[in-house]
Amino acid sequence: MQLISDRPAGAIRDIFGRGKVLIGMIHCPPFPGAPRYRGETLDAIYDACLRDAERLVEGGLHGLIVENHGDIPFSKPADIGPETPAFLSVVTDRIKRAFGVPMGVNVLANAPLPALATAVAGGAEFIRVNQWANAYVANEGFMEGRAAEALRYRSLLRAERVKIFTDAHVKHGSHAIVADRSIPELARDLAFFDSDGIIATGQRTGNSATIGEIEEIGGATHLPLLVGSGVTEGNIAEILKRTNGVIVASSLKEGGVWWNPVDPARVTSFVAAAQEGLDG
Repeated sequence: MQLISDRPAGAIRDIFGRGKVLIGMIHCPPFPGAPRYRGETLDAIYDACLRDAERLVEGGLHGLIVENHGDIPFSKPADIGPETPAFLSVVTDRIKRAFGVPMGVNVLANAPLPALATAVAGGAEFIRVNQWANAYVANEGFMEGRAAEALRYRSLLRAERVKIFTDAHVKHGSHAIVADRSIPELARDLAFFDSDGIIATGQRTGNSATIGEIEEIGGATHLPLLVGSGVTEGNIAEILKRTNGVIVASSLKEGGVWWNPVDPARVTSFVAAAQEGLDG
């Protein structure tokens, strides 16, 4: 088992000023143009994101990541319109100005170029990319790694300050295309293609990677390691022993359901459960 003391914090420390972090997820409601959008005003959408952000930050989380999770079903990268990063940029900017915490951006599905544009426009410090190297079959269809074009686009924007965290063995998909390669090999591919940090996930939103998977991925490289799905009050202590932190969402929502508002009581209880691991 590779404990946190063995793992450099790298980009995590650069962004957050600490070696272990709790990052809260802002699941944005459907934006105009998405199938589930029902005519809400933009101010109502932005205010909902700000309320969740306030509850997460006041509850003790160290940073936030915004995501267009309400835009189900997600488009493939080439089909994402300019409206998506435009709306996300406003959300990111408003939260950043209100709370001043480190911010990340994830544009679904697997769209690092819009995410980078959003990060630069909104003042975010990092993006999340679900498929960075290799390829897999997702709910949206065939998905290729986007590292080459994304790194060139980051250079074009002169945005090297924006770090890129990438999923290993990404959720919501089949990995049959690379089934002849081990999880550690796939994690090393992320490092080879200049990822700044690796994220371990479960099979779908709300499902956790197993401790065995976390240790496999963490042992493959010395990049900072986060767990990005299925983190709860019950497993946070064990996860923090092996990682640099977590991205947490569903377990902090009312009823533990991702589309509900953040529940302040759940945030308080979660941060209390995480404290020993953060201080250790």
